[in-house]
Amino acid sequence: MSPLIWIVLIMSLTTSTIIIMTSHHWLLAWMSLELNTMSILPIIMRSNHPRTTEATTKYFLIQTTAAALILLASTMNARQTGSWDIMQSFSPLATTIITMAIMMKLAIAPAHLWYPEILQGTTMTTALIISTWQKIAPLTLLYLLINHLSTNTMLLLGLTSALLGGWTGLNQTQTRKIMAFSSISHMGWLITALCLNPSLSTLTMITYMAMTTTMFLSLTTSSSKTLLDLGTSWTHSPILLTTTMLTLLSLAGLPPLTGFMPKLLILKELVTMKLLALSTMLALASLPSLAFYTRMAYLTTLTTPPNTTNSEYKWRFKTPMSPLIPTTALLTTLTLPMTPLLYLTT
Repeated sequence: MSPLIWIVLIMSLTTSTIIIMTSHHWLLAWMSLELNTMSILPIIMRSNHPRTTEATTKYFLIQTTAAALILLASTMNARQTGSWDIMQSFSPLATTIITMAIMMKLAIAPAHLWYPEILQGTTMTTALIISTWQKIAPLTLLYLLINHLSTNTMLLLGLTSALLGGWTGLNQTQTRKIMAFSSISHMGWLITALCLNPSLSTLTMITYMAMTTTMFLSLTTSSSKTLLDLGTSWTHSPILLTTTMLTLLSLAGLPPLTGFMPKLLILKELVTMKLLALSTMLALASLPSLAFYTRMAYLTTLTTPPNTTNSEYKWRFKTPMSPLIPTTALLTTLTLPMTPLLYLTT
């Protein structure tokens, strides 16, 4: 892909998301969502491989279906109320349709099965974009609509997503699929936070994006596509692999690291609102995720292969390390003492 086309696609992707974040008109938001989808499709299929073509087709079908549902709900609402304002109150049917569409775009369970397959069919960099930047536009619509949506439904979807994201990630061996189920689980926590406190959900989203960016950059640098690659990557860069292990433990939400911060605050809010059963189930839902994160961390730095690997000798190749890794790694591991400051300013 030529640099000019690449720049146009990235600018289009960025602009469409920013337009959604600043618009209050349904048609403008829908057009921006379509522009966002059309911009990411060539990026997904830039490597000439049948799996990328399959991933692009799946992504196109899912995103256009969700956008069509959003257009249907907004048209129904405009016909009933005479207003295209996103903040306008909705009829129950339009609310249900819009909830389905946004959950499909965010890959919230039970509409999550397309997400791991698409991430598995793309490159690490594209998977990073889909896991972080592409979440911003649907979440913006959720921020605007959260007062009109059913809180019980959103909390139930959040719990379901956290549970299924942990359970289904247990038997995976591909790192991209593991990160996909990790994203599904984190989106469940994020939806729960959005029902409780919008500023807390902003902090959760920022933390999630920092942790996911660090993890994908580390996997890209060490060329680790499977758990077998993780077990044999220690010769590539011991410091990078140690950072990867700390990032995995932060994603799991272990206390000394940054990932513990949003989970602690979300559970505190749930307990404050007397939702003890939900908070207990959410805390238990993080245990399966902790299991596969710990397994990845164990394979990364706590084991040495008993024999030589049958893959390429990674120590022969000097892969340039991304300058973003040190910054994002610091944010991923050492931000927990700043919790009071971050919680009050987001």
